Amino acid sequence: MPQLGRRALLSAIGVTAAAGAVVSAPAARASVAGRARRGPYDDRVRALLRRMTFAEKLGQLQQLPWSWELNPGSGETEEVEDAARTGRLGSVLSILGARRTNALQRIAVEESRLGIPLLFGLDVIHGLWTTFPIPLAQAASFDPEVARTDAEVSAREARSSGVHWVFSPMMDVTHEPRWGRIAESSGEDPHLTSRFAAAKVRGYQGDGYRDGRTVAACAKHFVAYGGAEGGRDYNTVDVSESRLRNLYLPPFKAALDAGVATVMASFNTISGVPAHGNTHTLTDILKQEWGFDGTVVSDWAGVEELIAHGFAEDGADAARLALNAGVDMEMTSTHLRSEGTALLHAGRITRRRVDDAVTRVLRLKFALGLFEEPYVEEGAEISAPAPAARRAARTAAARSMVLLKNEGGVLPLSRAAGTLALVGPFADSADLLGTWAVPAAAERFPSAKVLDAVRAAAPDAKVTYVRGVAPDGSDTSGVAEAVAAARAADVTVVVVGEPAALSGEAAARSELGLPGAQEELIAAVARTGKPFVVVLVNGRPLTVGGWLDSAPAVLEAWHPGLEAGPAIADVLFGAVNPGGKLPVSFPRSVGQLPVHYNHESTGRPADPDNAFTSKYLDLPSSPQFPFGFGLSYTSFALGTPELSHGSVRAAALRDGARVQVSVSVRNTGGRTGDEVVQLYVRDRAASIVQPVRRLVAFERVTLEPGQERTVRLGFGAAELGFWTDDPDGTFLLEEGTFDLYTGTSSAGKDALAFRVV
Repeated sequence: MPQLGRRALLSAIGVTAAAGAVVSAPAARASVAGRARRGPYDDRVRALLRRMTFAEKLGQLQQLPWSWELNPGSGETEEVEDAARTGRLGSVLSILGARRTNALQRIAVEESRLGIPLLFGLDVIHGLWTTFPIPLAQAASFDPEVARTDAEVSAREARSSGVHWVFSPMMDVTHEPRWGRIAESSGEDPHLTSRFAAAKVRGYQGDGYRDGRTVAACAKHFVAYGGAEGGRDYNTVDVSESRLRNLYLPPFKAALDAGVATVMASFNTISGVPAHGNTHTLTDILKQEWGFDGTVVSDWAGVEELIAHGFAEDGADAARLALNAGVDMEMTSTHLRSEGTALLHAGRITRRRVDDAVTRVLRLKFALGLFEEPYVEEGAEISAPAPAARRAARTAAARSMVLLKNEGGVLPLSRAAGTLALVGPFADSADLLGTWAVPAAAERFPSAKVLDAVRAAAPDAKVTYVRGVAPDGSDTSGVAEAVAAARAADVTVVVVGEPAALSGEAAARSELGLPGAQEELIAAVARTGKPFVVVLVNGRPLTVGGWLDSAPAVLEAWHPGLEAGPAIADVLFGAVNPGGKLPVSFPRSVGQLPVHYNHESTGRPADPDNAFTSKYLDLPSSPQFPFGFGLSYTSFALGTPELSHGSVRAAALRDGARVQVSVSVRNTGGRTGDEVVQLYVRDRAASIVQPVRRLVAFERVTLEPGQERTVRLGFGAAELGFWTDDPDGTFLLEEGTFDLYTGTSSAGKDALAFRVV
C-alpha cells in the first residue's frame, strides 16, 4: 500500500488492529466471508431449491409490471398471469388493491407447480393514500421522526392493499438542483441523509413483517446517481473512490445498519461502469465488505440498458454481466429469464450464483410470511386517508417549512378581520402533492388548497383571490387584476412555484427560476408598496435573487402533500412557528452550480479582496441561502460551546470512545419555537483534502419564551476519519487538529479546537 501521509494513520473501521495500523476493507471482507452466515429460513429455502427446476429458479429472478392505471401500457396482464401460473415469475410491480393482488396471488399459489407466492412492489415514495411532503421537504424538518411517521403510515396503507415491498427510501446525496430527482432526496449532506434513510427504513419495516402492518424497504439508487452530469437524469457519473465512499455511500450503509431488506441499482455509470454491471459496488462493497444478504433489484429495464450504455453486446451479455455483478432480480426486461439456461450451458454464469440470487429472493418471501399468509384480508383494506394519518401529514408538512425571510414582522398574519388577498397560480391549486404521488391517490385525494385553508383559518377576514398568471405560461393579462386586489388588501399572499411535473424523474431543468411570468407577478405586487408574503411551492432549490429584495417575507413550503393548504395556513397564521432548515443550498444563479456547503478548499480559497482566488467576477461565491439555514417567529441565542475532552487518543476513538460538545440554546423571543443546533467539523490538514465543513450531528429542540436548554452533540472516529482513494477501501483516522463549529446553519461561527493524538 502506498504511503498516504506523513502523520500516523489509524484505522477506524471497527476491526481489531494495533494502534497506528492501516486496516483496509479486504481484511474486513475476509472476516465477513470467513463467517458462515445462516438465516432463520435457510433450511426451508434449501429444501425448496432442491425441488426447483432451473427455469423455475430463473423465474424467481423476474419482476414484471402490472398493466393498469398506474403505468398505462407498461405491461400485459395476460403475460403476467401466464408467468405466475407456470412458475416463471417472482415479483410484480405497480399493482395495488387487495382484490387485485389476491387474484393474481391465487394463480401463483394455487396453480403453479410449487405454489411459491409472488412478491408485490410499488413506488410508495412519500405516502400511498396519505401523501406526505416530498422527501426533500421532510429532510428540511431536521427531524427524522417525520420520515419514520411517513413510512409507518405508508406501510400500513400499502400492506393492507396487498403491497409487500416499497421502492423507498431514496438516499442519493446530490449537489445538483437541476436534477429533478433532488425532490426525492434528502439534499446535499451525507449525515443528514443517513439519519433520514435509517429512520424511514425503520418506519417501513418495524420490528418484522408478521403483523401485517409493515413492508420491505428498498435503499435506492445504488450508487452515486445524485452526481449525474449537468443534472440530466440517467446521466454519467465520474467519481473517485474517496468521494464515492465519503459522500455517496454512507446513507446506504446507514440503511443496511437499520436492516433494509433490499437495494436497487442505479441507472448511471460509475466511472465508466454502469451500476447494473458494477461488480465493485454491488458485490465487493455491498455484499462482501458490508455483508448484505438481502435482495438487489434492478431499476426499470436497467439490465437491458447495459446495451444502450455500450457495456453489453446484446440481451444475453447484459444478463450475464448484471447477474455476475450482483443483480438478483430483473425489473421489466426479461433477459435473465430468457437467456439464463443458455448462459449456464455456455459456462457464462454458474448454478451457484443463480442459487444465491434465488435464495435472497426466497428469504424475503419467507420473512414476509407469504408462504403462510399469501393473501390479505379484503375487508380490512385501507382505501382512504384516515383522520389520524391526515393529522400526521399536516404536522409533517408544517414542520418541514422553512422561513427564508421576514422583514418588519409581516409574518405571522393576523386572524383579525381585515382584507387579505391571495394571488398566484398555486393559491387555488390542488397540484401540491409533489412528484411520485401514487396516481390513484392523486386522482382521488388531491391536496387541500391554500385558498380554502386561509378562508377557514381567518373566517372573519375578507379574502379575495386572483390567479394573476398561469403556472408555466407567459400570459400576463391577469396581473393587473392581481395588483388591484393587492392594493385593496391589508396584506397579500403570493403563492408561486413549480408544478409537480417539473420535478422528479425525467424532470431536469436548465434554469431554476420561477416558470412563466410568476416573477413578473411578484414584481407587480411589490410595486404596490403594500405588505406581502411569497409562499414557494416547489420540488427543488430555486433562484430567487431577481425578486428576493422586494419581498418582505418568504416561506419555503416545498410540495407539502395532501394537507398542503392547512399546513401552509398553520404557518402563515402562527399556529405553527416554522423551524425547518434548508437541506440543500439555494444558488444565486444556475451559472454558480455546483454550490454546496461541504465543498473542498483550494490552494486559493475565495477572497473578495484578491482577484487571483477561486470565485466569479459577477456574483459572490456564497449561495443565496446556505445549507442548514432557516428563521423563526421568535429568536434564539446559542451559548459558548464546551468540549468534554480537548484531545483524545486515536486508539480510544477507534475502540468506540465518543466526544461531546455541549452548547446552551435559549429562546430570547416572545413565542414558543424550534431551533436546530448543528455541529460541523473541519480537519485542518489531512492526507486527502477534506471538505471545509462536514455536518456530524444536529438536534431540533422546542423552547418556550425565555427557556434555556443544554444540547449535547456527540462524535467519534466515524465523524473524524475518512475513506482514502484506495479501490479496496481504507478508512483513516489521522492525528491532528480539528475545528468544531456550532451554530444554526452551516455558516455558524462558534468554533472549538480538538486534537486527535
